[in-house]
Amino acid sequence: MRLNLILALSLLACLTFSLAKDQRRPLARDRRRGDGAKRARKQTSNTALQQGRTAESNGQYGSIFIESYKNTKEPKPNYEATAGKTEHCVFRGITMYDKTVWSPKQCVNCLCSSGEVVCDRILCPALQCQLKFQQIRECCPICIDPVTVSVVDAPEFSGDPPAPNILGDPYTEISQNQRDKNVRLKKDEEERIRKKDAERKQRKKQKKEEAERQRKLKEAKEAREKEEELRRLREEEEERAAAEERRRRMEEQRRAEEDRARRLELEQREMMRALEETAERAQEGLRGDEATEDEDVVWLRGDVFQMPPVPPTKAADPTLLLALQEPTEPGEEDHELGEEEPEVVEEESEMVTTLLPPGCLISDVTVTCENAKLTGIPPLSIPELKSLSLQGNEIKTIPAGAFNGIPNLEWIDLGKNKIVSSGIDPQALKGLKFLSRLYMDGNLLEQFPPELPSTLQELKINENNLKEIEENSFEGLSSLVTLEMEGNLLSEGNVNPQAFTPLKELTYIRLGRNHFRTIPQGLPASLLELYLENNLIEEISETAFNHTTNINVVVLRHNKLDESSIAPLAWINHRNLESLDLSHNNFYLVPSFLPKSLIHLVLAGNQIERIPGYVFAHMEPGLEYLYLSYNKLDGDAIEPESFLGTFNTMTELCLDHNQLTSIPMGINEMTTLHFLRLNNNKIRHISEDAICDPLNENDSHLVALRLENNFLDPRKIPPTAFSCVRSYSSVVLKPQRIK
Repeated sequence: MRLNLILALSLLACLTFSLAKDQRRPLARDRRRGDGAKRARKQTSNTALQQGRTAESNGQYGSIFIESYKNTKEPKPNYEATAGKTEHCVFRGITMYDKTVWSPKQCVNCLCSSGEVVCDRILCPALQCQLKFQQIRECCPICIDPVTVSVVDAPEFSGDPPAPNILGDPYTEISQNQRDKNVRLKKDEEERIRKKDAERKQRKKQKKEEAERQRKLKEAKEAREKEEELRRLREEEEERAAAEERRRRMEEQRRAEEDRARRLELEQREMMRALEETAERAQEGLRGDEATEDEDVVWLRGDVFQMPPVPPTKAADPTLLLALQEPTEPGEEDHELGEEEPEVVEEESEMVTTLLPPGCLISDVTVTCENAKLTGIPPLSIPELKSLSLQGNEIKTIPAGAFNGIPNLEWIDLGKNKIVSSGIDPQALKGLKFLSRLYMDGNLLEQFPPELPSTLQELKINENNLKEIEENSFEGLSSLVTLEMEGNLLSEGNVNPQAFTPLKELTYIRLGRNHFRTIPQGLPASLLELYLENNLIEEISETAFNHTTNINVVVLRHNKLDESSIAPLAWINHRNLESLDLSHNNFYLVPSFLPKSLIHLVLAGNQIERIPGYVFAHMEPGLEYLYLSYNKLDGDAIEPESFLGTFNTMTELCLDHNQLTSIPMGINEMTTLHFLRLNNNKIRHISEDAICDPLNENDSHLVALRLENNFLDPRKIPPTAFSCVRSYSSVVLKPQRIK
C-alpha cells in the first residue's frame, strides 16, 4: 500500500515537470516579444532609471526599448495573463489587437501579445533627494532639486544607443513635457529663493534705514531740547537782567525822590528862616525901602513854590499847576530877582519841571495824564521817559518846544483832545528821534501833520476831519508799517495816488468810514492788509490790485458791490489773497472769478439766492471757511456741483438764517468739516446720509452742529444721521419752531 502511494506520487511529479517545461517555452517567446513594451511601460514611471540609461531622457519619464533590457537584472514583475484568441486579446469583454498597450487602472500597464494579455504594475525607484514632488495622476514622485537618483537593481546598458520606438509609444511625448515641467519648476524654485534673498536683503536695508532715521530723529530731538533749554536759560537771564534793571531804576527813582524831599525840606526851612528875619526887621523899624524889597522877594518865592509849613506831599498845589500850565518866559524870573541869588533860581526852575500836575501818574518810564483837564502839553523834564499818554484832555496846540525835556519818547497818545492842524508847530515832533508810535485819534485835524519823525512805525489819525492827502504828506515816513485814517472825509478825488510812494514798508492800512467809491490808486506793493469797510465802493476794476500783488486780506463789508461790479480779472490770479470780506453788500449770487488762493470768504448779510455750480472749483488748495448767514438761500439755491472743490478742505460752513428746506447736497462729502450751522432755516426732514456719509469709515470729524429753530421732529431723525459727529452733546436741536 505504501509502495503504491510512493509510485503514484513520483509519477505525478514527473508528469507535472513535463507539462511545466512544455508550457515555459512558448511563454518565454511571448515574454521576449512583449519584453520591450513592458520595459517601455516601466521606464515611463521610472525617471531615475532612464537618466542612467540615456542622456536624451535627462532623468524624466519616457520609453525604454526592448534592446535596453539586455543583460539587466530587473525585479520579477507580477504578471497577470489572460488567455484569448490567437493574435487578438479579450480583456473585460473588449477585444484588443496584437501589440496593444493600455492602462486598466492607475500604475498598471497591460500588453496584448500573441493573444495573451500581460499586465505589469509600475515600480517606483528610491529617490535620494530632499524635495520630492508627485504630480496628480502620476504613480511615482520626482525630485525637484538637482540630486542624484539611485535605482535599486538598475540595469546596465550594453553600450549601444537605444533603438527608436517602432511602436509609436505615446509616453515619449509625455516624458518630454514632464521634463519641461520639471525645468520650469526648478526655475520657479530658484526664482522664489532669489526673491526671498532679495526680500531679506531689502528688509535688512529697511531696518538699517529705519534705525538711521530713528537715530537722526533722536539727535534732532536732543538738539531741539538743547536749543530749547538754551533759549529758556537765555530768557531767564534776560528776565533777571530786566528785573535787575527795573530794581535799579526804582532804586534810583527812590533816591531821587528822597533827594528832592530833602531839598524841599531845606528850602522850606530856609524860607521860614527868611520869613522870621523879615518879621523881626519889620518889628525893629528898619528903613522902608529895605523892608519893601525883602517883602517883594518873599512873596515871589512863595508864589513860585507855595511851600506850606508841613512835610511835602506828592500832589502839587493848584498854584503850582497854574505855573506848570503857563510857564514864565525865559529870563523873566532872573529879571525880577536881580543878580543877587542866581544859584537858588536854577534849583527852583528844576523843581518846577519835575513835579506832575493833579491827575497824572508816573510808573517806571511811563507818564499817564488821561482826563486830567490839561489845556497844554505839561513841561516835563524826565530824559528817561519812554511813553506819554495825554488822552482825553482839552489840548489845542503843540508848540515847538513841547517835548524838549523828554527827547527819548517812543510812544505818544494825544487822542480825544481838541488839536487843530494850525496848532501843530512843524518843529514840535521833528526832534523826537526815537518816536515809533503816534496816536492822534478823535481830534480836529483837517490836514496831515507835518514834519513827522522818520522813525515812526505806527500812526493813527482816526475820527478827525482830514479832507486831503497831498503828494508829499507821507514824505520821509519810509519806516511806517501801520497807517489808520478811518472816520475822515477822504475819497479817491482828494487822495493823491503818488502820496503812498514813500511808504516802502507799509503792510497795514485802514481807510474805513470815508467816502471812497473805488479802490484807492497808488497803494504800495508791500501792502498785506486793506480795510475799506463802510464806504461807497460800487466797482472793482481790473487794475484795482495790479500793484498790490502780495495782498493777503481785503475787507469791503458795508459797501455797494454786487456780482456784476467786480471785473473778472480783478483778483482771480492773486496767489496770496486768502481772506475776503464782502458781507453786507448787494450780492444776489455768490460772485464768480474769486481769487484762486482764497481760504476765508465772508458773504453774510447779502441777498444771495443761489450758489452757482463750480463757483469754488478753481481754488487751490480750496476754501476752508465760508459764511453765508443772513441771506435768502432756499430749497433750490444749491446745485449738486455748488460745493465742488471744497470737499477735502472745508472746515467751517455757516448757512444759518436762510430759507433752506432740506440739508444742502454735498455736505456729507466734506471730510474735513468741523463746524456746521444750519439753524434758523425751514428744514423739516433729515435723511440718513444727508450730513454723514455711512460709507465713510474714517473717524468722526464734526465738532459742532446747530439745527435749532427749524421744523424738525427729533423723534423722526434716523439714529445714524449724526454718526460723524464726535459727541451727540455737540448737536443743538432745541428749540424747534411750532409747525
